[in-house]
Amino acid sequence: MSTSAKKTSSSAQPPNEQELRLQANQFSSELKAIAGKIGELELQLDEHNLVIKSMTPMPEDRKCFRLINGVLVERSVKEVLPALKTNRDGISSTITQLTSQYKKRDQEFSDFQKLHHIRIASA
Repeated sequence: MSTSAKKTSSSAQPPNEQELRLQANQFSSELKAIAGKIGELELQLDEHNLVIKSMTPMPEDRKCFRLINGVLVERSVKEVLPALKTNRDGISSTITQLTSQYKKRDQEFSDFQKLHHIRIASA
């Protein structure tokens, strides 16, 4: 029982400046990581769209090469194009999920800043 009493008494005290700074830095680094991943996936999406656009007018029996786990594999356009479209759709949905996660986390950070009267100084 003494540990639960300690938790309630410590949570009643306002966090000190160092704890607030650590939490703010954590929010900031999480937002940067999510934004970086979104940017990386958007580049992959652009590459997929470019390849799909290039391969669409080609005959289905034309051979092409695809890199799978570091191994170059010979396939036909008919086999590769549907896989590329599936990958593109998966990347697109992941970008959508990460964007909503970013917005949610950004709102949490904004609320945290307002609650503790924190202003981020830009260097």
